[in-house]
Amino acid sequence: MSPSKQPERRLIASNKKARHEYTVLRTYEAGIVLVGTEVKSLREGRASLVDAFAHERDGEIVLYGLHIAEYAYGTWTNHAPRRNRKLLLHRAEIDRILDKVREGGVTMVPLSMYFENGYAKVELALAKGKRSYDKRQTLAERDANREIARELGRHLKGHPRRP
Repeated sequence: MSPSKQPERRLIASNKKARHEYTVLRTYEAGIVLVGTEVKSLREGRASLVDAFAHERDGEIVLYGLHIAEYAYGTWTNHAPRRNRKLLLHRAEIDRILDKVREGGVTMVPLSMYFENGYAKVELALAKGKRSYDKRQTLAERDANREIARELGRHLKGHPRRP
């Protein structure tokens, strides 16, 4: 038997609020340009995607607002926590993404950040903002599905239905 060829993925940070605030249309995997002590800080899991968003600058896609905490054992060579970071994508992907964004109503939001085979990656989503009634509808559907799953579990275990 040969060893599996599955890439090793280790989650660093995720943006749970993005899936609540936006409807995800398409996702892309992008590399990220890091300097100095940023990788060491990421390996400790000290990153936050809460205020992060991506935008076009000079024909490239740049990630703004990503917070990578300073490395605790770093010296004067430590990085700036909220600097802008360039995302690494193929030119054809960048052109496709920028065409969608220029159409209007679509934004680029990072969903998660992880290490894959030793490289830091960002899962970037093309997303459309949800209205407040869409958010309520999503929450209601999730609660209903959770209740259905609960009842199904009780039924399968042979427990009587709750009043």
